[in-house]
Amino acid sequence: MIKFGTGGWREIIGDGFTKANIQILARALSDKMKAEGKTQQGIVIGYDRRFLSKEAMRWAGEVFAAEGITAYLINKSSPTPLIMYYVMKHKFPYGMMVTASHNPAIYNGIKVFTAGGRDADENQTREIEEYIGRVDRDSVREMDYEEALAGGLIQEIYPLNEYLDNIISAVNMDMIRAKGLRVVLDPLFGVSETSLATILHTARCELTVIHDRHDTLFGGKLPAPNAATLKHLQNTVLDSRADIGIATDGDADRIGVIDDTGRFLHPNDILVLLYYYLVKYKGWEGPVVRNIATTHMLDKVAERFGQVCYEVPVGFKHISAKMNAVDAILGGESSGGLTVRGHINGKDGIYAAALLVEMIAVTGKKLSEIYGEIQEECGAIFMEERDYKFNQEKKERIQGLLIGEKKLPELPYEIDRVSYLDGSKVYFKNGGWVIGRFSGTEPLLRIFCEMPEPEMAKQVCGIYEAFLGLKK
Repeated sequence: MIKFGTGGWREIIGDGFTKANIQILARALSDKMKAEGKTQQGIVIGYDRRFLSKEAMRWAGEVFAAEGITAYLINKSSPTPLIMYYVMKHKFPYGMMVTASHNPAIYNGIKVFTAGGRDADENQTREIEEYIGRVDRDSVREMDYEEALAGGLIQEIYPLNEYLDNIISAVNMDMIRAKGLRVVLDPLFGVSETSLATILHTARCELTVIHDRHDTLFGGKLPAPNAATLKHLQNTVLDSRADIGIATDGDADRIGVIDDTGRFLHPNDILVLLYYYLVKYKGWEGPVVRNIATTHMLDKVAERFGQVCYEVPVGFKHISAKMNAVDAILGGESSGGLTVRGHINGKDGIYAAALLVEMIAVTGKKLSEIYGEIQEECGAIFMEERDYKFNQEKKERIQGLLIGEKKLPELPYEIDRVSYLDGSKVYFKNGGWVIGRFSGTEPLLRIFCEMPEPEMAKQVCGIYEAFLGLKK
């Protein structure tokens, strides 16, 4: 069965990610569109640089065409936020993106978007899975690609300029032009290079690009912008005395940053910087939304300006839904995804990057200076993160212990409350917290702890590690 996680459907290429399964998913979604009377507008589909991504887009398009649904295929590898923008802007009922985001190179997958360019929520993905269960594999039809193209049931488009113009209009390009900033860009062999290079060159930045070639193995590394994968970017920033180093994941919906001192900025730090900038320097008013495993430093910044921070389960669909409900300025997660009010209803690493460059230009301060300013005003908090691989037996044991029996280890700090909104999260009276939860996109158990002192966070993670019988 094709199963959706928090980031869409992802499988190992040649195992679960096969032509047959891709076409079954396309047929199921076409059946759903017919049942809902939403076939007239058609569907838009994009793809990233992974192995078989372009072919998968075409295989899906051939099925929609055979079902009489026009498939608008973006005919060059593109960022996921471009597809989300296009679905939103042109009022498509559904969209698809062939990508496994930041997963290892042996994976590929498909993200499904609904009206407004939103990630399909649990109700939608559950319904799609139900339609998948009804599909008879032998009944799946496909139309020859060239025939569908000639008949207009497949249309090739490339709306990159429309998407970029929207970002450029939302960013203070004049201020950036006036500063002559040095920027290093690392697409991690993914799809962001064309988009960000266009924006940054238009803003007259001095740009250096690394890891921009098409490599389906992502240089042998994980296409995730984290501290371990950004050593080259870090060195290049320091060697060139750049103002900022920017990296994006494989499909450019997540961002990683190296600051002017060569320090890797955790995605939590990026969220804090942007929210602080939008409120203090741009004068925006409104709350912020984070998921349950993201820094409470956002709560501190919100409180500093008389605003509110809302907490939701992991999965960007929860963030975008809450943002719309409370008219939040910004929403994001500790894995590097964020969006800003007035833009798309999902993650966009390209827009986030442009906004960070604007922040440096408008404030006239280095990233390190701005973060120091935040800590002076709001205090500091420290996070420890640990990931653990598991087999099914271990997963069931840990899940039964934490969620089923609701057991906790002996903890040295006074507990305020415990939440089971998503995993098991303990809130301490000293303002700290710890959560244990299973990833929805990778076979990992994750433990996050944030405390007033770094040693306290490490201590609590160690206690959980021993309690659950884990090894890093």
